[in-house]
Amino acid sequence: MTNQTAVSANEVDKEAVKAKATSDLSDAANIKYLTHDNAVFTRTEGQMLVVKVDDEEHAGVYVHCSFPHTNRSIYLSVRTIENKEIGMIRSLDEFPEEMAKLLEEQVRIRYFAPEITKVVRVKEEFGYAYWEAETTAGICRFTVRGGGGNTKLITATRLLITDVDGNRFVIPDLSSLSDKEYRMVEMCM
Repeated sequence: MTNQTAVSANEVDKEAVKAKATSDLSDAANIKYLTHDNAVFTRTEGQMLVVKVDDEEHAGVYVHCSFPHTNRSIYLSVRTIENKEIGMIRSLDEFPEEMAKLLEEQVRIRYFAPEITKVVRVKEEFGYAYWEAETTAGICRFTVRGGGGNTKLITATRLLITDVDGNRFVIPDLSSLSDKEYRMVEMCM
């Protein structure tokens, strides 16, 4: 095989890989968008969300938000219990008010995260932090595993905290904490 033939074969292989990657990407981007024209959302007696898309009904679906901490009304993925995507909602503004409220409620339930209004105590021991805080849901005591990103800044001043049970808490503005509260929180960041 000559050097020119080897180069040509290598270029053909690169083109084949590029064509396959492009094909895979376009398949992955094949998103079905749900609108008020092709999707109807209702609730069962058991308060489960149901969607009917193009005459096919899916019971027990849930709404996954692409931007849960910054904008909960755009790019919502509607999924089955098996986590198979049925479709994507570009914006809740595209739906009638009653249906948009139903979807907003589902998002609120899924991403429920009480806001911490006052940090009472944080005690670190053996790789865990034991928190006591006043929240918008009342006084909460919870345990956070150290490391592993269980406390993360989601904006420059907004902190998301996930406890060992998967419950989420938010400190909406770290700069609003007292110096004492900030020092307690800082040791967990």
